[in-house]
Amino acid sequence: MASISILNPKAEFARAQHAFNINFAAARGLYDVLKTNLGPKGTMKMLVSGAGDIKITKDGNVLLHEMQIQHPTASLIARVATAQDDMTGDGTTSNVLLIAELLKQAEGFELARNKCIEILSQCRIECPNDMPDKSILNSVVSTSLRTKLHQDLANLLTEHVVDAVLCIRHPGEPLDLHRIELMQMQHKTDMDTTLVRGIVLDHGGRHPDMPKRVTNAYILTCNVSFEYEKTEFIDQRVQKVIDLKNKVCDAAGGDPKPGFVVINQKGIDPFSLDAFARAGILALRRAKRRNMERVTLACGGEALNSVDDMTPDCLGHAGLVYEYILGEEKFTFIEECKNPRSVTLLMKGPNKHTLTQIKDAINDGLRAAKNALEDECVVPGAGAVEIHAHRELGKFVHEVKGRARLGVQAFANALLVIPKVLAANAGHDTQETMVKLLEEAAKVEKRCCGNPAAELVGVDLATGEAMIPAQMGVYDNFVVKKQIISSCAVIASNILLVDEIMRAGLSSLKG
Repeated sequence: MASISILNPKAEFARAQHAFNINFAAARGLYDVLKTNLGPKGTMKMLVSGAGDIKITKDGNVLLHEMQIQHPTASLIARVATAQDDMTGDGTTSNVLLIAELLKQAEGFELARNKCIEILSQCRIECPNDMPDKSILNSVVSTSLRTKLHQDLANLLTEHVVDAVLCIRHPGEPLDLHRIELMQMQHKTDMDTTLVRGIVLDHGGRHPDMPKRVTNAYILTCNVSFEYEKTEFIDQRVQKVIDLKNKVCDAAGGDPKPGFVVINQKGIDPFSLDAFARAGILALRRAKRRNMERVTLACGGEALNSVDDMTPDCLGHAGLVYEYILGEEKFTFIEECKNPRSVTLLMKGPNKHTLTQIKDAINDGLRAAKNALEDECVVPGAGAVEIHAHRELGKFVHEVKGRARLGVQAFANALLVIPKVLAANAGHDTQETMVKLLEEAAKVEKRCCGNPAAELVGVDLATGEAMIPAQMGVYDNFVVKKQIISSCAVIASNILLVDEIMRAGLSSLKG
């Protein structure tokens, strides 16, 4: 009798093989749910919330977040997989599949994991940060997006995502993806999604007489209250802005004269709006703080907390600012910025499902580009790394003594789950495909000279035959693969070390 039964007679417990069976069943359950999602040929899942909201996705991270997982072991695996996405932006589905495969043999995993990371380092294809190869960035982003979207849309978004990341990138500074605004417009089709080399705000002017289109615009970004205080103070602040507008616009000259735009984080009362409108100024109020930062990055200038020290040097500049009305919503476009350091990916689609799907995919694509730039390298995709690591671990196993040898061999075999599932989801026979891949990998290894990473063999999902991913432009992120290998070995080992599960709750472990 377990000690817990003395302390709590109603407590339930599972020991030894029963505990392992419970844990393995949990991992296998997640494996069965997610395995058909892997790769560009993977299928979609429809999630229906308690309120009846529908979400269609094949993103492993979204599925694991949205599913209400109650089993403790399954919940643990799901948290590990979602942590993978938080850290690297991709690889959640692969993570779950590999954990489920590894739960068959534990001893020797530590050796195999360390060796596998060493092998992974040999698979790197360099992509220097100071002079990034745009074709490699396109390939690694495309590989990520094609697993979540149809090919035409993935190709379109690949160009936009890479251009957006290169716009905000500045040598010697960390890459901050928050400089890229993701704005949704529910109209037209998903293929109308575009990159705006400037900022799109989700509100417009609040006065009917304000200009709707301003060319060659000076932009004042500020966090100043223009509302409901002592009238003389507000009038003075408004007049100072108008005086600055007259000063810079008259000095610039030209025909037509430059325009003037005020973007304020705080409020602007109706009297102040009326004064701005009479002066020909487009004024926007209640702008989000993050957009204030993005406007200064895109247009230049600086955000002010007071109108007392305003000078023309504080102003930003944009070639075109205009208002766009869609139904009851207003959008303000700030475009034609010179060397913008912040941009907007404007997502379009006929319904919320499409927009949500595009947003999830773009987030993964942005992380893929960021990872490639920060790692300064990529690795071949299409299961090539896993096949190569399987073969190298097969050689390494002869150097290992004792029972740990079984664990190394099990780790090597488990790695093949990625190319196997990729092939199965594409409709090919897994055994036949694996035989072809391993035979071709052996041939390539014999004749390979120079950079072995560029010659690694992966699976061609269209034909089921072997191919060289580096030649076809199929790449994965180094950090994603490294994180998958590290976390899978750790969590599988920890779960297998569990020899007793105790619960004193109301629901049962049995059945």
